[in-house]
Amino acid sequence: MQHYIDTLLLHLSLFLFPHFTSSFFLQTEAMSDRFFPNPMPEFVPEATPSTQHELHEAITVTTGDSLHKLLAMPHAPLSERLKRAALDLKQTIVMETWGFTEQRVGDFTLYCGLLGTAFLLFKSYNVTQNANDLTLCSQIIKACDTASLYSREVSFICGRAGVCALGAVAAKHAGNDESLRYYLAQFQKIKLPKDLPDELLYGRVGFLWACLFLNKHLGQGTVPSSYTAPVVDEIIKNGRALGRKGKCPLMFEWYGEKYWGAAHGLVGIMHVLMDMELKPDQLEDVRDTLKYMILNRFPSGNYPASEGDKKRDELVHWCHGAPGVALTLVKASKVFGDEEFLDAAMEAADVVWSRGLLKRVGMCHGISGNAYVFLSLYQLTGNAKYLYKAKAFACFLLDRAHKLISRGEMHGGDRPYSLFEGVGGMAYLFLDMVDPSQSKFPAYEL
Repeated sequence: MQHYIDTLLLHLSLFLFPHFTSSFFLQTEAMSDRFFPNPMPEFVPEATPSTQHELHEAITVTTGDSLHKLLAMPHAPLSERLKRAALDLKQTIVMETWGFTEQRVGDFTLYCGLLGTAFLLFKSYNVTQNANDLTLCSQIIKACDTASLYSREVSFICGRAGVCALGAVAAKHAGNDESLRYYLAQFQKIKLPKDLPDELLYGRVGFLWACLFLNKHLGQGTVPSSYTAPVVDEIIKNGRALGRKGKCPLMFEWYGEKYWGAAHGLVGIMHVLMDMELKPDQLEDVRDTLKYMILNRFPSGNYPASEGDKKRDELVHWCHGAPGVALTLVKASKVFGDEEFLDAAMEAADVVWSRGLLKRVGMCHGISGNAYVFLSLYQLTGNAKYLYKAKAFACFLLDRAHKLISRGEMHGGDRPYSLFEGVGGMAYLFLDMVDPSQSKFPAYEL
């Protein structure tokens, strides 16, 4: 799990060299040349063939001009090509993570483990209605349930709540009432430790996201607000306590660092809180916290990784930087009806377009995750340029990812078949490109 390893290295550097701050680590990473220069035009109109010959020309992709041909391809044949690539990848991922392991569960999590395979299968089922995907998804969740039974981790992405929530939703789709009751009962047994952080990957909002997921798929009230409200109040109380020491209404720490990003920091916490029932003063704190972040962004439109590192404009990831922030600002634009949030989201999207073709493939800190910035803005604005840019990132992956990984020019992830670090994220993006109007960043957007 590269993201977890990177974080551990960061904390080790802070312990050994406390005067360097986190910028030392981030600067070291930046030296490795993080992204590919974007070779794609700002916009390529789709071909509009009027004869069978022109249609054949439009959908025929040759090696010499393959990327440009893909960019110009009409939506229907391109989405079919992406879907076929996704389904082929899905088969490989299932074999590598489930079939070749004799169905042993090493890592059960959604982030880098087997639950990510189940989540991909559930997505594939929703796109293709192939019942075999749902059956296999349920089998894998059952194995993850056994493996996670005594886990103290409680979030959707990295904990027990993800197993129980996805298990219940898959059981509902399969018409298995017994399994549905079992997973909901198991979910109710999850206890939140007092020393739990507030962030998304391991903390309280990661648990709340699982509650939101259940309510979306099983009906509002499946997890009542009376159950989630005390958790929300605890998060706000913690944020205000630390926020009073600075200029931001809400502030949070993870391992002593005041992160800003989606995975461990401010923007991920704000993202989930905006889906909760908030009191007026709590909602005002969320809005003003996001405005504080906008006010303190880099001149480029990118965002710092943490409160203590406002000079290193380097990371353009979902976990740290403009992509995760942009997704949250799009939501804020809808929640608050404030143009400032939309303007900042579009500015962040420009950063993603210029520096977001990362030399990694996955969701957390890769091209696949970054593409969702454009999909989210397309859904909000209806502007075709954002759909094109999402398509461009997907086409870049379709055309070049396997070649770049095989040549060692692109990192396939420490868990190369996982959802958040590996080609599982690429397969998920390809499936979302079949109907871009319904796409959602997995385990972040509802």
